[in-house]
Amino acid sequence: MNLLALPAFTDNYIWMVHDARQAVVVDPGQSEPVLQALDERGLRLQAILVTHHHADHVGGVNALREATGARVYGPARERIPEPFTPLAQGQQVAALGLTFQVLDVPGHTAGHIAYYCARMDGAPLLFCGDTLFSGGCGRLFEGTPAQMQASLDLLAALPDDTRVCCTHEYTLSNLKFARAVEPGNAELLHYSTHCEALRAQGQPTLPSRMALERAINPFLRTREGAVAAAAAGFAPSTDTRDAAAVLAALREWKNGFR
Repeated sequence: MNLLALPAFTDNYIWMVHDARQAVVVDPGQSEPVLQALDERGLRLQAILVTHHHADHVGGVNALREATGARVYGPARERIPEPFTPLAQGQQVAALGLTFQVLDVPGHTAGHIAYYCARMDGAPLLFCGDTLFSGGCGRLFEGTPAQMQASLDLLAALPDDTRVCCTHEYTLSNLKFARAVEPGNAELLHYSTHCEALRAQGQPTLPSRMALERAINPFLRTREGAVAAAAAGFAPSTDTRDAAAVLAALREWKNGFR
């Protein structure tokens, strides 16, 4: 199996998995990068997986469906370009001989889902859309802090070696904020240096790994004393014993952080 991050727009990634014959893509906001990758590699598109309804994740769906006949899968509680197969927690998608489990992860949008494959080439694989980023999480456009906290807890419980395939190259800006929250986190500082070197070479910082995210991502560390204290430093009324309240303060802080 091959895992590719196809650049789209200014900072999106359209993820592609292929076996040298057939392919699956995730969140194709544009059709052109996918069609080019299919043509260059002689691949047939078997399925399109969608995590949520935002235009930069679904904008290429209709053109790809029309060009390839690929079947489209997406969240049951969101408006996805029809026709598509609606999915929710507990359901599965079979493609390329792989099984993707569907996880409900509301917060960024009300019906956001993620796709988890327990084993591909020896390690788990997660397509998490805009719920989890390396070093960060998505803005709360439709969901609540409690929903996002529950969603991130669900993802953080996945195995250490899970490859985290986010859909935006936000890593450097996220890590700048993470260092403001936890300036003494040595693993965070080391990872920041590593990611800066990758971007200087024009390379993606993704996929990340779940064990790494648990160690450096403040939105997965809302129960850590240093993170809760930093959140309270920004919003003094924050209940530091309430992980969702800490997350709410962090998200508000991050929204205006430069």
